[in-house]
Amino acid sequence: MFRRKTVAAAAVLTLSLIAALLLIGGCGGDPAGDPAAGQEKVAFTDSVGREVEVPAEITRIVPSGTMAQIVLLSLAPDKLVGLAERWSPDAAEYLDEQYYNLPVLGQFYGGKGDHNLEEIARVDPQLIIDVGEPKPSIADDLDGISAKVDIPAVHITATLETMGEAYRILGELLGMEEEAAVLADYCEEVYSRTQEIAAAAGEAGAAKLLYCTGDKGLNVIPRGSFHAEIVDLVSDNVAVVEDIASKGTDNAVDLEQILLWDPEVIIFGPDSIYDTVAGDTKWQELTAVKEGRYYEVPAGPYNWMGFPPSVNRYMGMVWLTKLLYPAEAAYDGYAETARYYKLFYHCELTEEQYTELVTRSF
Repeated sequence: MFRRKTVAAAAVLTLSLIAALLLIGGCGGDPAGDPAAGQEKVAFTDSVGREVEVPAEITRIVPSGTMAQIVLLSLAPDKLVGLAERWSPDAAEYLDEQYYNLPVLGQFYGGKGDHNLEEIARVDPQLIIDVGEPKPSIADDLDGISAKVDIPAVHITATLETMGEAYRILGELLGMEEEAAVLADYCEEVYSRTQEIAAAAGEAGAAKLLYCTGDKGLNVIPRGSFHAEIVDLVSDNVAVVEDIASKGTDNAVDLEQILLWDPEVIIFGPDSIYDTVAGDTKWQELTAVKEGRYYEVPAGPYNWMGFPPSVNRYMGMVWLTKLLYPAEAAYDGYAETARYYKLFYHCELTEEQYTELVTRSF
């Protein structure tokens, strides 16, 4: 993954002579005052095969976007010098002030691409880190970013299945192998356990589930879409559509289609219509609503099921398996949630906070 950058003896001698001349001449220049001067570099090969020169000792990092922001907060919060996006107001309850109030630099590429060049220069990061599934243009995107802001940028591929490996690569990159191994082991444990619970339920016992979003509850997370990975893993996702939305987020449908699917369980995204469906005569025709098997996805500081689809989804696996298959998921819900919040948000979650998080979710 790494190789040391070799420096020619002549170059070393030249630098030494320059430094000596400056000292002899009484010049006010201070090359030692420049944090980049003389810093050793190493060559790092990222997940898409780009060989990037990075500092041998990395202490100041920034995320390329929100997915990377959540991952880097969990592993290296004290190396973060800026955010891609401001945390939500709700996040203040769970994050230490020093992390919550970090300067917002903007996202470096993608739909927004709203990075603030002045703020980036002020915080002086050594490295931009991108985490997630690589887009076809990722190599060109990151090369372009590096050329524009004069900061190396690397991509670490991370999927629901490979997040553990992503943490191990990040640990090597940042000199935090032991800390990364703890998070990697957790991700692999939860993913494996989720698979085992789903297998125990079996195809016949899989809950027929629909995940609804939007202010009218008429957007669904369809089977096979990027944001449906957890739903597809642990349930029979009844939202089968011909054309999945291009961003893999949600598809607009009408209530007649939802009535045709007639799921056994409905989960509503945060800020959807969880509060009103019980009093809506049309929604009352659905089996899940009539029998009280509808719930709201917990959110704080992030939606547990994704949005963004980062490491927060492991908390989604913990919650959804406990909701759908309590006999198989025999762990204590609060203990598991507190464990996650300690590892990934550096937060000592209280029982009162947990109760508030899941009050509409079981």
